[in-house]
Amino acid sequence: MTQLEHLTTPVDAVVSRMRALDAALPERDGVAVFNRVYLTVTEEVDRRLGAGEFPDPRAAIALDVRFAERYLAAVDATAGGLRAPACWRPLFQLRRHPGVRPLQFALAGINAHIGHDLALAVVDACRTLGCEPAELEDEFDRVGEILVSLEERVREDLMPGPDLLQIADPLTHLLGSWSLERARDAAWAAVRALWALRHCGDVAEEFTERLDAAVGFAGRMLLTPYGD
Repeated sequence: MTQLEHLTTPVDAVVSRMRALDAALPERDGVAVFNRVYLTVTEEVDRRLGAGEFPDPRAAIALDVRFAERYLAAVDATAGGLRAPACWRPLFQLRRHPGVRPLQFALAGINAHIGHDLALAVVDACRTLGCEPAELEDEFDRVGEILVSLEERVREDLMPGPDLLQIADPLTHLLGSWSLERARDAAWAAVRALWALRHCGDVAEEFTERLDAAVGFAGRMLLTPYGD
């Protein structure tokens, strides 16, 4: 086994877990909709790692795995009857609502994962690797580029047809108000704040809780039902 093959094992394990979820969940389930999107992203990261497209594969793997673990922990918490982080609760609570469209489920999951989990995953990875956030910025940007490239495809695949998505449709305005690029920029700002506060105990905890709540509020808005 080569060093790179050994290093990619944790990513392979994450991909396997997401594939198992995809097989187990009903297709229309809101978590299943997001899981398919995230599985595509993770498989693309894994492919690029195998192709040597990340300058520091160890750092990229640490970030990718810490990132995925936060989503999977929310899945496990909910399945075990525990409370998931506030950012994930709207998706899990409304996952079977007939008035919420698939694109809303996908964007609500992306909002939770980028808006909250990504910042904490960068800090987790920094602690694991013993480095500063600036040393992971290239990996952060490369993963972000993959997400942005897939966002357009997600919208194309899941966007309601022209008969449902008229200019007066409230969903048109709702979806236009959320941007992955802005969410990614906000995530990096949160990384810098969390790292600066890492020795501040209660202040860092309060910042994290408020970030979680704010992202959860945005997710609730993205999941506003629009009829059966």
